[in-house]
Amino acid sequence: MEQAAQCRSAPSLAQRGTLRVTRSSSFIEAHYQISTARFKVMSDASVKAPGPDGTSVPATRNMQASSPNGTGVPTYFRKGFGLKAEIQSELASDYTGHLVDLLKDREYTLTVDDLTIRLAKEFGFCYGVERAVEYAYQARKKFPDRTIYLAGEIIHNPHVNSKLQAMGITFLMPRDGRIDFSGVKVEDVVILPAFGVTITDFEILRQIGCVMVDTTCGSVLNVWKRVESYARDGFTSLIHGKYYHEETRATASQAEKYDGGQYFIVRTMEEAGLVCDFIEGRLSAAALMERFAHSASPNFDPARDLKRIGVANQTTMLARESLAIGELVGRSMARAHGEEYARENFRTFDTICSATQERQDAVVELLRERLDVMVVVGGYNSSNTISLAALCSESVRTFHVEDADDIDPFSGVIRHRPLGSKEETESSYWLPASGPVRVGITAGASTPNNKIGEAVGRIFATRGIDPKSIR
Repeated sequence: MEQAAQCRSAPSLAQRGTLRVTRSSSFIEAHYQISTARFKVMSDASVKAPGPDGTSVPATRNMQASSPNGTGVPTYFRKGFGLKAEIQSELASDYTGHLVDLLKDREYTLTVDDLTIRLAKEFGFCYGVERAVEYAYQARKKFPDRTIYLAGEIIHNPHVNSKLQAMGITFLMPRDGRIDFSGVKVEDVVILPAFGVTITDFEILRQIGCVMVDTTCGSVLNVWKRVESYARDGFTSLIHGKYYHEETRATASQAEKYDGGQYFIVRTMEEAGLVCDFIEGRLSAAALMERFAHSASPNFDPARDLKRIGVANQTTMLARESLAIGELVGRSMARAHGEEYARENFRTFDTICSATQERQDAVVELLRERLDVMVVVGGYNSSNTISLAALCSESVRTFHVEDADDIDPFSGVIRHRPLGSKEETESSYWLPASGPVRVGITAGASTPNNKIGEAVGRIFATRGIDPKSIR
């Protein structure tokens, strides 16, 4: 983070006009608004899906016009099945929250006695997540008698995934980064999650000829297009993300659509710094690859493949860190090869999704207030939720809980996972028993409103306040 601060404080190469960088706050804000609006009205014909030869083909025209199983029946669906009205009441009963509605109606503030709860103004389910969950419900309604599989988790939220399992949807979880589709038959249905799947997985399913219900988020598709363009132009995609994350694996695979397409994944500023050390001759290729053996494309050659770099990111990473990594690597290339070389051989674009950015911005705004404690609700494997917890932890005592049930009002214990830990822990007396207290709360983009509302109710109950009495 210290490096990130240095990157922000110094005059940027972008400001000096020497690199292809788009990072002004006004541009980013406008881009987010345009991207979100475009995604909401996106038609089938506008969505590109990977074809059998590795190129991008229009989903509707090519995927639905003819099917590999020879039936002529459409097998690829990206806009649901027109059953939204039929499943809406079930969705509402599963995922809405009364206390969340009250908070929004009262300027995101509820005060009872001397306990005040403040909700960040952007929180919970984003449009992409709502769409993914809705299409999964529609698929179950459309194919009540078929076996339905899900390629991994639909989103990273245990409550939502458990609900889908209870509906009879079978999860095919990846092992060593791969999903075994050998049991899928032509008559089956496979839901592609909001994170997307790799081009290899997509092609396997297409060859099987089963029905595919594609819920890949539009923001993820935007990153895929960026990575594909890098590969097409001979640039290695340097991806800020987690190499084992479903989205990052799917994104990295887009580079493989072109012969010689390469990717390299870094998670932190420190790891990006090692790439810079190689670029500037302070680290050998062997030492770099020893550290990143699992994070680079097959047969990656740093001397060959780090000459031209395009930066992209997993959409749910901490936005400021993605920007700082792009800045750091761009400066490194300029120092090593000169600014004219960097201008021609380095590209970076902000591809953090609008929902992720909006939730991070809302947390930053909330943290300007005096808060005694912050509660972040969302899956422990949810990258965007972890980013929110990281932001909060910089300013206030923060508890990341996976589910509302982790807050026990009777014992006064909260079960949570500390930032950077892989294990849960329990904390007693996390909420003072008396005296004025201000609690902030937010939730990742995969957390439904009912779980946020339940968490709010349990916080009030911890202070002896019956949530049912709050009107």
